[in-house]
Amino acid sequence: MKTQVSELLGIRYPIVQGGMQWVGTAELASAVSNGGGLGILTALTQPTPDDLRREIERCRSMTQYPFGVNLTILPAITPPPYAEYVDAIIESGVKIVETAGNSPKAFIERMKQHGIKVLHKCTSVRHALSAERHGVDIVSIDGFECAGHPGEDDIPALVLIPAAVRALKIPVIASGGIGDGRGMAAALALGAQGINMGTRFMCTQEAPVHENIKRALVAATERDTALMFRTMHNTARVYKNAIAQEVVALERRGATFEEVRHLVAGARGKSALRNGEIDGGVVSAGMVIGLIDDIPSCAELIERIVRDCRAHLKAAAALAAA
Repeated sequence: MKTQVSELLGIRYPIVQGGMQWVGTAELASAVSNGGGLGILTALTQPTPDDLRREIERCRSMTQYPFGVNLTILPAITPPPYAEYVDAIIESGVKIVETAGNSPKAFIERMKQHGIKVLHKCTSVRHALSAERHGVDIVSIDGFECAGHPGEDDIPALVLIPAAVRALKIPVIASGGIGDGRGMAAALALGAQGINMGTRFMCTQEAPVHENIKRALVAATERDTALMFRTMHNTARVYKNAIAQEVVALERRGATFEEVRHLVAGARGKSALRNGEIDGGVVSAGMVIGLIDDIPSCAELIERIVRDCRAHLKAAAALAAA
């Protein structure tokens, strides 16, 4: 399945695994890449840049195909050593980087000097245009349905994807709310050159997530996510477990971030994913959980999505020709 995205990234199918904190490890990234998509390691899942170097080498030992590294740049009182993580990426010979969060402009020129293709994840057309001006190669546009941070504009993918395609000269990857061949067919029909999936890849055999969490997501419906941090203008879509509901309830009573910090600590979320504590911490999940019915291997999932995508595109073309 050749598109601008598959050609630029050197992959068989234009399907990208989104960078996910605590989930984007060598096991998952290599499985996605071996299945014909683009696997993504999450840089900040690794405690230090040296740990990232080791994880890159581990992933390279598990796949001969292209994979990338996600670097999410977020404001913090004491930010991670982003420049050192970039050094680790460059020195390890990685040729694809997915950036997210704040603008990656401080690092783009250096990465481009080393032949790195840069995908930047955005939640608005205005930010996508800014990323294009700064020299990214591909924009991944994230609709309101997505897991994690959907921005503050609340624009769903059905509007956001074609709006981005219309505005940009570089290729667009559709992200948020996609988990099957129908979603991929829709994204391509809207003008995207590929898709990005996070939540769907969490529910695969190779994802480093406890079976309890996977089964909970499979059993959930499209109504089983919650939006935290709305009152703090840092909206995050997560699985609607007891922690998420407590945070939302506290926000409604005017709680500050400091008052909920102990509930949303990253260590708690990591522990929940690893140990299967469904209500133990924050679990990022998109509305696409309502479309997830099984836990296949990454290879099985990718082949199924591509097969079903082609079938739905063919059926739509037949309707148009009638």
